[in-house]
Amino acid sequence: MKIHDLKPPAGSTRARRRVGRGIAGKGGKTAGRGTKGQGARNNIKPGFEGGQLPLTQRVPKLKGFKNPFRVEYTVVNLDTLERFDGSVVTPETLRAAGLVHKHGLVKVLGRGELSRPLEVSAHALSASAAEAIRAAGGTVEILPPPWGDRRPPARGNALTNR
Repeated sequence: MKIHDLKPPAGSTRARRRVGRGIAGKGGKTAGRGTKGQGARNNIKPGFEGGQLPLTQRVPKLKGFKNPFRVEYTVVNLDTLERFDGSVVTPETLRAAGLVHKHGLVKVLGRGELSRPLEVSAHALSASAAEAIRAAGGTVEILPPPWGDRRPPARGNALTNR
């Protein structure tokens, strides 16, 4: 016996009822659809939900692309570092002083003036900030990101949003 020899037992399957073939048999005239109304006709639009606001209109229309691997920095400016007590600036010391409220990466930007030498360690610095720190007699160190050489974790993972 082969697959093409298989067939259901006699009498177990029945042909479907062919409706709409005249009034002689069952399913003539209205063909089981009743009289009038939307269900009797063939003009229900695809996606029509009975008057409820359709899914395609309920879904928000987002524009553009949200990069899940975007690296977010907590920003500190030079005028903030000028008010900072101490000469060694790291993300931990900034957090302890209350100048940075988030865990994560710290970037130093160049707004403001710096009048004293500082040892700045941050994950990123702008060119103007690094230049101003060196001009004041300080040193600059760029810290590696916590994920190392791999690409940053996707948005919502532990290392980006603590």
